[in-house]
Amino acid sequence: MKMKFALPMFLLSASIGYAHTAMASYYDVKPLAVQRVYFIEPMDGAVVESEFKVGMGVQGMEVMPAGTIAENTGHHHLLIDATQQINAGETIPAGSDKHLHFGKGQTETKIKLAPGPHTLTLQFANGAHVSYGEKMRSTIHVTVK
Repeated sequence: MKMKFALPMFLLSASIGYAHTAMASYYDVKPLAVQRVYFIEPMDGAVVESEFKVGMGVQGMEVMPAGTIAENTGHHHLLIDATQQINAGETIPAGSDKHLHFGKGQTETKIKLAPGPHTLTLQFANGAHVSYGEKMRSTIHVTVK
């Protein structure tokens, strides 16, 4: 009696195993890497002291020092109260207290601002300080007390 059901059970379990393997490989598609830049801290809308820490994050790219030119790499720039956004392919200006470069690959800093509302824009750029544009930009607003 047991032999009578052995073959059908074997076939059933084999087909279930095959279906599971086929479905697993169908759904095991790796998503495209999301590339973005973001503030770790402060949060958008935060009320901060005059001197505060800024944490900078990036996803889908690697932070490398300025001068390193390689695909999917770059470093952070912090634009303070910038009235103009920097488009993809444009070089980020240097030598201004409104455009801070983190060419050593830094991912955090402390800044000091006057009391009142401020806009902080994080812009990721390649090793030659050339902006990746809007897709690698994030803007928040803080109020210094």
